[in-house]
Amino acid sequence: MSKCESCIIKEFNSLKSLTREELMRVSACKTGKVYKKGHVIFEEGETLNGVYCVRSGVCKLTKLSENGKDQVVKLVVKGDLLGKRSLVSDQKTNLSAVALNDMEMCFIPKSEIMSDLSKNPKFTMDVLREMASDLKESDESLVNMAQKSVKRRMAEILMYSHDNFGTDNEDYLSIVLSREDYASIVGTATESAIRILSQFKKEGLISTQGKRIKVEDYNSLKWIE
Repeated sequence: MSKCESCIIKEFNSLKSLTREELMRVSACKTGKVYKKGHVIFEEGETLNGVYCVRSGVCKLTKLSENGKDQVVKLVVKGDLLGKRSLVSDQKTNLSAVALNDMEMCFIPKSEIMSDLSKNPKFTMDVLREMASDLKESDESLVNMAQKSVKRRMAEILMYSHDNFGTDNEDYLSIVLSREDYASIVGTATESAIRILSQFKKEGLISTQGKRIKVEDYNSLKWIE
């Protein structure tokens, strides 16, 4: 594990507001963790005693719905901090985090971060800004669910995955999600998600190989209503 003060990841999140001395102190107490694909990082209802900094890999944040199914709320990528709310409240987590591929993360104890929150106002503001941004994302997601068709939402998650996670050396989306995950993200039944993806495939918008998806016609996805 690299030292926090020299880690490029800090440029992606609120850790960039810490002074070099603060970063050195945080670096001395952090622990490196590796999570294999499918590993549960934390579960809904747990008490987190710190934050996780994502160095590599992708995880999904899920919420258990009333019907007992996991609703995918967000995909978390390199540079994101998990558990920010634990810094400003003692609330238990309202989401679960599961690794979608092999992940490398750093865990920073809450006790170390709290002194920085109280002494460094810029760091405090950055953490609050990120939390506000998360709330905005959540609000926009609810609006999307209410106002956009399932086909439109499916097209958007395919474009989002393409833009944010890129493709492998065969041009398939780097992030491999199950059909259940796609259904959960867009807010529909798995059967409906499979039907829409099959329709996209027939129309030449995508091609598939098992769970893998390749975007064949990105521009046409933009115009799906």
